[in-house]
Formats: sequence, structure tokens, C-alpha cells
Amino acid sequence: MSLARRVVLAALAGSAVSGCGISRRSAAPRPQTSAPQAPALAAPVTPEPSTGPSAGPSAAPAAEQAPGPAARAVPAVLPGRAELVERLSGESPRSWGFDPPGAATELPEGERAIALTFDACGGPGGSGYDEALIGTLRARQVPATLFLNSRWVEANPELFRELAGDPLFEIGNHGTRHRPLSVTGRSAYDIAGTRDVGEVYDEVAGNQEGLTELLGRPPAFFRSGTAYYDDVAAQVVTALGARIAGFTVNGDGGATFGAEQVRRTVAAAGPGSIVLAHMNHPGSGTARGVAAALPELLDAGHRFVRLSDVAW
Repeated sequence: MSLARRVVLAALAGSAVSGCGISRRSAAPRPQTSAPQAPALAAPVTPEPSTGPSAGPSAAPAAEQAPGPAARAVPAVLPGRAELVERLSGESPRSWGFDPPGAATELPEGERAIALTFDACGGPGGSGYDEALIGTLRARQVPATLFLNSRWVEANPELFRELAGDPLFEIGNHGTRHRPLSVTGRSAYDIAGTRDVGEVYDEVAGNQEGLTELLGRPPAFFRSGTAYYDDVAAQVVTALGARIAGFTVNGDGGATFGAEQVRRTVAAAGPGSIVLAHMNHPGSGTARGVAAALPELLDAGHRFVRLSDVAW
């Protein structure tokens, strides 16, 4: 881990990264014991392209968008739930935190761009849509990776189609029930974690399968609810063909920062940073803070990428 990343995480150790569980702690999902259902949308969906001058040129339906150059090759046959339970249930986790082995916590060495990532967590208190934030990204033509939970997709089917059909954005998997990924039931921010390998599989695969059906291809990146993992749970994500998206900069403290704090934090992102913020709390300071930070970063010569736009 780089010195810059250690400084960022140390400074923000007390700040939330979950934009759904902190303010409404009773919203923690109940543990599941069986595989969750895919998002209840008619699928496959043919997303309608965004219209208007800020939506970007030739916004194609999601299924027709070409993946970025770093799209991961997913094995033709992925391991099933029973196979992963048998393979990993005997392992004891040795780590717990934001950066498990194999996580992308910053862009590859030498990559000078910045990656903005925005979570939409879903569930009680977390299914809103920050239209002002997305509008700013479109007006500035700044690409971003959007991590969508299955509950957010279920609550916002038309918005999903619009965002998935906009080539400015890449869709990532933010889990099925927005749970920290643990094989021992560890919690984060009072949100109950998965309790075993089978529940980890359900949390990852449920939304991965749903998004794959809706998009026409599997999302390349996964971020858990709260961004917490143990190292055994992280192996499940990798086995299912996705890469864990960590972060370098906690841009909005789980949508708790005011606009000026968001501006300062995001504007301080250096080359190679992955910035984490939220797009499901329109009443937060995120949109105004990002809108104020982007001109500073653009004027300083920074460019922005989706996570799959770089060579990992």
C-alpha cells in the first residue's frame, strides 16, 4: 500500500463509506440462507440512450456498448455455490478491511488519470437518485463507474436503463443486499455481514447474474456494501470473475460530508486515485461538492476514466 493511500485511510478511518447504513441503522438487511432472486425487471433490457446535449455522443444501449480495453475475460464456466462452499469453508480469514488481497485500491502504476466511482446502495433510505450529480458529470463529460445494488435497480428501473445506456458510465456490482463480505458474520457500520461462504456467494452472485442478464455482459468490478471484506470472502469475488474495486479517496464520507468538505476531499485526489462517493442521496453535499471540485481538477490538467478504461 502506498504512503499516500495510508495517509488517506488514516485520516478518514472514522468516516463512513456506507451511504445507506449509517443514518438509518435499522435498515441493515437480514442474513440470507438461500440464493437471492435477480432484480425483478423484465430482462434482457434494451436501455434507451440518454438524450440532450449533456448526455454524450451516440449513447448506445448497454448491451451494444463495447467494454473498455481492460474488460476482464470471464471463464465460460464459473464455479457454483456448492463448489465454492466446499473449497473455501475450511479457511479462516486473516484480514478484515477495505483492501483485501487483489483489490484495486488505486489505478495501475503509471496511470495518471483519476477514476470517479459512485455507489447506489438501495434499500430503506438508500434508493434515491442524485440527478444533480449525474447532470454535472454529463455536462462536464466526465466518465465514472456506477456501483448499483440490486435493490436500487429494482426501485429505479427507468433510471437504470438510462444510465446503462449512456457510454459515459460503466455499471459495477454493489451487491444483492448491501452487506459487508465476511465468512464469520462480521459487521461494519452496524450492517450485518454475510455469515459464511454460501452467503458471500449469494451476495455477490445474485446481483452479478441479474446485471449480466440486464446488461448483456457481466460487470467487471464489484464493491461490497460498506466496502469491507475478509480475505476468504474476497476469494469468492475473484472466483466469480469480478475484480474488487477498492478506493484511494473517501470522497463524501458515506454521503455525510457537507459540500465544502466534499470539494476539498475530491479536489485533493492525485493521479491514479480511485474516488469513492455516493449517488443515492440527493440531499447530501456530494453533488455540490463534486461540481465545485471538477473545475479545479480539470483546470489542473487531470483526466478521468472508468475503471475498465485502463490496463490492469
